[in-house]
Amino acid sequence: MALPHSTAWIRRIFALYAAEERRAYHGEMVACVVVNWNGWRDTIACLRTLTEQTVPLEVIVVDNGSSNDSVARIKAFLAEVAHCQVSITLIEHTENGGFAKGTNIGIRVAMERDAEFVWLLNNDTECPPDTLAKLLREAGGNPGIGIVGSVLYYHHDPTKVQAWSGGRINPLLGTSIHYYAPTEQIRHSYTTFASVLIRTAVLRQIGLLYEGFFMYYDDSDLCLRMERTPWKIAVAADTAVLHKESASTDGPRNPFMEKTIAVSGMRFLRMHSPFFALSLPLFLGIKLLNRARRGEWAACRAVLVAIAEFSRTPLPPPPIPEMTRPNR
Repeated sequence: MALPHSTAWIRRIFALYAAEERRAYHGEMVACVVVNWNGWRDTIACLRTLTEQTVPLEVIVVDNGSSNDSVARIKAFLAEVAHCQVSITLIEHTENGGFAKGTNIGIRVAMERDAEFVWLLNNDTECPPDTLAKLLREAGGNPGIGIVGSVLYYHHDPTKVQAWSGGRINPLLGTSIHYYAPTEQIRHSYTTFASVLIRTAVLRQIGLLYEGFFMYYDDSDLCLRMERTPWKIAVAADTAVLHKESASTDGPRNPFMEKTIAVSGMRFLRMHSPFFALSLPLFLGIKLLNRARRGEWAACRAVLVAIAEFSRTPLPPPPIPEMTRPNR
């Protein structure tokens, strides 16, 4: 589990141990991609745990057009840890194009640096020092593994599993179930991208994250695209990544989130449902009925706005396999 910041001497011991482990390591090159948008406090806490990992890595932070002082705050932190053995690069993107677009910016930098793996990590996570070592150990056990998921725990309650890697998506309805205990990775299983290790060979073959998803469904989409190849999903069952996402998801979402999730869901169905003409009304009907039943009228209006946006906006083109992308 993550160590309290107050126990400075324990953190120092772990830092010395990590430094020794890194000096002895001669394995795969890993780049960790972290996307920030106005969340510098969480991002800095996340980066601090990355500087303590026991195997070498590079970190690429993509600021997704933050409107606050995130960039200045992160730069100040990078100056503070400039002596550490983990290289951290900050990329300033001028606009917030969504999680997938920001992540792809970082992934392309990682691939240009010949990374063999990319570790996608939400900025509101904190990772024990051996997290990356455990992910790599799981990937190294089978060269056919393309994606390694993590076990997520709630940051406010580290004894409670938030997600055991991910869950299973229904391509007909766009709905999913979550895994909370060891579960076989069967057809239509996906890994949440809050913390996931991906071979860059997979991304070169099937393409990066689909930028038509501003948020949500990007993880399910990529896992379903990988399902058409021989690559497999595995889970590093001994990882324990702390995630600050709220434990309560029963309350109503804000209208922007409702609209964003609905648009992403419709695009996901358009790409993956074998019966889109049937799936679309079912997906929307379930959403509207559930929100009307709870009296969430603002959410209903947001879903209607999403329908209008989906109808008038052309579907963005699918990801291009990086091995076929023309030189830029």
